[in-house]
Amino acid sequence: MTLALEPFVTGLAFPEAPRWHDGALWFSDFYDQRVARVGADGAVETVVHVPGQPSGLGWLPDGRMLVVSMNDRRLLRLDGDSLVQAADLSALARWPCNDMLVDAHGRAYIGNFGFDLQARAPFAPASLVLVTADGQARVAAEGMHFPNGTVLTPDGRTLIVGESYGQRLTAFDVADDGSLARRRVWAQLEGKGVGPDGICLDAQGAVWLASPVTREVLRVREGGAITHRIPTANQAVACMLGGPDRQTLFVLTGRVLVTPKQSRAERSGMIQAVRVDVPGAGLP
Repeated sequence: MTLALEPFVTGLAFPEAPRWHDGALWFSDFYDQRVARVGADGAVETVVHVPGQPSGLGWLPDGRMLVVSMNDRRLLRLDGDSLVQAADLSALARWPCNDMLVDAHGRAYIGNFGFDLQARAPFAPASLVLVTADGQARVAAEGMHFPNGTVLTPDGRTLIVGESYGQRLTAFDVADDGSLARRRVWAQLEGKGVGPDGICLDAQGAVWLASPVTREVLRVREGGAITHRIPTANQAVACMLGGPDRQTLFVLTGRVLVTPKQSRAERSGMIQAVRVDVPGAGLP
């Protein structure tokens, strides 16, 4: 079956980190320095401005939102109308922080670049950082090849991380304290340039992933079999299964590695959507 994306929201600077929460699609618009949400009618509402450039989003058990502040490498918490620091990540991440998953216990798993991507510096591995609900930060996994999109299975026992520069999805067992063990390749992605950015999980245990270089989203099973490919006009940077039944695949696209000024001027970022057969599952 051929799936085709339809426009949902256009005119964005660079949308990333989509989350379906409280009946709406939430996302970070990097270069507009804001977190926004959009309902079924497509109307976009700014939730909060993040001067350090927002990325990953999640929610604590009490409903308060967490947001990654990329450039100053902090985890922020929205208390009422004010952002406060939940954790300083700068000692564990030398370069910008990016995507995040927050589990049911309020623990946040946060990726980071590992090198100066914007300046096209040589690749260097990075750590996946774990921040506990009380704000303690530690390394959860080392030597990751650009840890990016992350999902957690419905039983809370398996964490899957997209390694963009490793062209793979990597799985870990999750212990009761959030520690990670038994690292393994969940799926090695074949093909020139195919690498995961944002990802989401469905109820059959397959992962949808955005692949910026090849301009597509793919549905991948454990072991690497690809069941669906959907091309995108711009670079696909993230995806999320949402809607009331979690059977709408939202795909976020933009132009990677252009300057913030260019992105704000061009406003070519967009969110597209398509109905799929299998609903979303697990977190986020």
